[in-house]
Amino acid sequence: MGEVVGAGLLAHVPTIVLPEVTRRELNGGEDTTLVSGLRRLRADVFERDDYDTVVVLDSHWATTVEFVTTAQDRRAGLYTSEELPRGMCRMPYDFPGDPELARAVARYADRHGTYITPIDDPYLPIYYATVNLWTHLGVRDDPYLGEPGRRWMSIGVCQTADTEDFLRLGRALADAVAATDRRVLLIASGALSHTFWPLRVIRDHEASGPEHIFTPQARAADEQRIAWLRDGDHARVLDAMPEFLAFRPEARFGHYLMMIGALGERACTAPGRLYSEYENSVGTGQVHLWFDRPANGWTAR
Repeated sequence: MGEVVGAGLLAHVPTIVLPEVTRRELNGGEDTTLVSGLRRLRADVFERDDYDTVVVLDSHWATTVEFVTTAQDRRAGLYTSEELPRGMCRMPYDFPGDPELARAVARYADRHGTYITPIDDPYLPIYYATVNLWTHLGVRDDPYLGEPGRRWMSIGVCQTADTEDFLRLGRALADAVAATDRRVLLIASGALSHTFWPLRVIRDHEASGPEHIFTPQARAADEQRIAWLRDGDHARVLDAMPEFLAFRPEARFGHYLMMIGALGERACTAPGRLYSEYENSVGTGQVHLWFDRPANGWTAR
């Protein structure tokens, strides 16, 4: 039987793919900890040989009437961002997909009362919430990665979904992983609170210090949830979702909710390991948190 062998809430901000000199110019001479954190995460987790597929829960890919899974045999091309083409321009990507798992997730839609469609169209757009993290964690110049067995696939957030809908997608994903005998790493690719500074002042808030988060209240809400996640108190995060939505988490926190839906929801007690400091990105809250599978399973106490 397959299983999720690791999972993470990871930041995908454009800064992480900018040249180091540019990152330091934006940050008063210091580099962001988000880049060094991904390097450590790659060495600690993504260079191991104990997984088959990476599933990215992509907070930038907004669908409307259903969840969509990528079902291509391979995805390759050049990515230029419509949001920030100056900084993310003609970025190469090339990785095998996992159409079997993508279709298996959809087969469990009815069981969990939701709507999921696998799409294998080669012209389906890709988003930087996937590409930027693949660039750091899955590029082919690593001897452990880029092999035919190292697959990457994405699942989008549905913009008409609520907290329960995201959890249902996660439950379907867990069933599909078990049914296909996959060893999976889950990436919840997205931010915490997510309000940008207005254009006229946004360049005054490009440094990574958390004093630049949009409001002190949003910062406090983010830091509270980071503490809960480090303690493995996912139940409290879920119970407090109505309050957190007031701070506009990215994609209504759908990336995290899909992840925790696959890990057992309130019963999951896996503590998170910080792979970065809590940082600002033009008003939004960013962090890397990784959850190792406990020896007795995700819901072991």
